[in-house]
Amino acid sequence: MGNTTSCCVSSSPKLRRNAHSRLESYRPDTELSREDTGCNLQHISDRENIDDLNMEFNPSDHPRASTIFLSKSQTDVREKRKSLFINHHPPGQMGRKYSSCSTIFLDDSTVSQPNLKYTIKCVALAIYYHIKNRDADGRMLLDIFDENLHPLSKSEVPPDYDKHNPEQKQIYRFVRTLFSAAQLTAECAIVTLVYLERLLTYAEIDICPANWKRIVLGAILLASKVWDDQAVWNVDYCQILKDITVEDMNELERQFLELLQFNINVPSSVYAKYYFDLRSLAEANNLSFPLEPLSKERAHKLEAISRLCEDKYKDLRRSTRKRSASADNLAAMKWSPAIIS
Repeated sequence: MGNTTSCCVSSSPKLRRNAHSRLESYRPDTELSREDTGCNLQHISDRENIDDLNMEFNPSDHPRASTIFLSKSQTDVREKRKSLFINHHPPGQMGRKYSSCSTIFLDDSTVSQPNLKYTIKCVALAIYYHIKNRDADGRMLLDIFDENLHPLSKSEVPPDYDKHNPEQKQIYRFVRTLFSAAQLTAECAIVTLVYLERLLTYAEIDICPANWKRIVLGAILLASKVWDDQAVWNVDYCQILKDITVEDMNELERQFLELLQFNINVPSSVYAKYYFDLRSLAEANNLSFPLEPLSKERAHKLEAISRLCEDKYKDLRRSTRKRSASADNLAAMKWSPAIIS
């Protein structure tokens, strides 16, 4: 599982044919219509797009579908902006840095190398909005994620453990502790959020105060094994969470994979979508990434990277350029200036 692709890729449940349907008996005496002969069969390209009907429900599979956490945060963001407008407090204007002609401010987070601390903060904020704005109909609570049945510590679980939503700081401390102890990367945090939303979509469950810790733990466990070549073993998590057993970790991983239908593939387009949506979430909640003035050394470095990419794509365009067969032996094309009389 040290790869980002999987041979067991499965999409969300598709429309299935009725198992009791049978072919009609052959009718030699009647004239077959166009529909009976199959001439009106759907084109294969149309039949392959069945999942596009459910694209909005599968953001972890489709790069064009909007992420769930960003949509769940919109209500709170609008309320915050309305409150700031009523109280005449411009949102985040005082501490924000702006670039000028003499100074350019940049943060050190990119899609290929995200900032670890602020990425974990954004993921914790996304999980917080998932819990706070969960559906009110009370979806099914699976036993494997129930903290009362599978506690992470020996301390007694309070009777109202499933009534109070955790604060964002509590979620951040839990995720940061696991990432710091296991030495996981920021990219792993983004993949963790992808797996979490994929689980909620496939299993049709909600993340709530009773199950959020074990769902996050299962997503981190799986993301670390898929993303990192030298993955953290399940027994290592038992050293971080002292009161959990290896058997419990193994069962959590097994059921998590089954609920994902063993679909652990994360396309680069989906990964990039989650990264930029996390940045949008941070911007809307005044959780800006740290900005630093562009130094001379970093400017030279960015210029070198830009030149390298430009040369790479220039060679790629040159190799794919179509040439006329009659001009293959010509050394170069010579152009003559047009004379307009």
